[in-house]
Amino acid sequence: MIDFNRPAFVGQELEYIKDAVHRGMLCGDGEYTKKCSAWMQERFQVNHVMLTTSCTHALEMAAYLADIRPGDEVIMPSYTFVSTADAFVLRGATIVFTDIRPDTMNMDEQLIEQAVTSKTKAIVPVHYAGVACEMDSIMRLAGKYGLKVIEDAAQGVDAFYKGKALGTIGDFGCYSFHETKNYTMGEGGALLFQKEEYLEKAEVLREKGTDRSKFFRGQVDKYRWVDYGSSYLPSELNAAYLFAQLEACDKINKKRMEIYEYYHRNLAVLAEEGRIEQPFVPGECIHNAHMYYIKVRDMEVRTRLIAYLRKKGICSVFHYVPLHSAPAGRRFGRFSGEDVYTTKESERLLRLPMFYNLEMEDVKQIVDAIVAFDEF
Repeated sequence: MIDFNRPAFVGQELEYIKDAVHRGMLCGDGEYTKKCSAWMQERFQVNHVMLTTSCTHALEMAAYLADIRPGDEVIMPSYTFVSTADAFVLRGATIVFTDIRPDTMNMDEQLIEQAVTSKTKAIVPVHYAGVACEMDSIMRLAGKYGLKVIEDAAQGVDAFYKGKALGTIGDFGCYSFHETKNYTMGEGGALLFQKEEYLEKAEVLREKGTDRSKFFRGQVDKYRWVDYGSSYLPSELNAAYLFAQLEACDKINKKRMEIYEYYHRNLAVLAEEGRIEQPFVPGECIHNAHMYYIKVRDMEVRTRLIAYLRKKGICSVFHYVPLHSAPAGRRFGRFSGEDVYTTKESERLLRLPMFYNLEMEDVKQIVDAIVAFDEF
């Protein structure tokens, strides 16, 4: 069976984990946590990076730092993972879902303004498949209405919009290093932000409500409970694994792009015949080959194709069920305007195997199987 995903392994991870053990500090914010943060600060030109236990927790931190409160409204696409909404629901916000663009599967920037009310506090663009939302429009709108922008860049690590790293454009950016992502630490994430004004509050929040970070820097003689907080620090073992991946990011990206381009080039014949649609990347975006998907005519065709590929020993999967159609989505949110594309496009989309250690002969086998499928 050709797996849909396997977490990347480049060879240095175990040595770094062993080194972390020998250093004798495994609880977080040690040498490897600092190395990961510094690496991202330099590569993505961002002032502050805080490694977290998940992208979910990075989003929760962002919601707190953005001062989301009960009664506030937060605008986001319905086509996203539950964590995007959960982080703000936990703060008491109402989620206002918008429709997506059928070309990129990102929120339609032209529909955001009609969703804004006097209660709106933030916009949460989700960079689907590592392809940027139309951030210039979103930032202009946020400025017009005084809204925070929190980028869900879970899939957007090392992807760019007009030369800016995803996750560094809005007020906050949230990364994922889950095992399904390009660079992994098993479970993990990061919170990014530029403004100094958020730093002290973020440190306290991440350190269980204490000023422990100041204590370690020698700024206070003992640390105390000073505010609300939780435990968002990942283990040094996880950070050590991640650092090996970040060091090898160009090698990982090169291989993923090779797989992406092979899919795109060799499935183009089906797109030309109108049997599938392929991903679209706007000219101002540099994507990171996070995933390769195709769109077929409808859910029935997709179901048959998934079953056909499984019989061929190939695991392919669909993606999100739109949040506004879920029980919690109806309870905690509402859809702004008409669902023209969100449900229809989500039912057509099929994700193909994509991971660093995927062999190219397996990629060829996948393509050959899809091309031979005669029930589109």
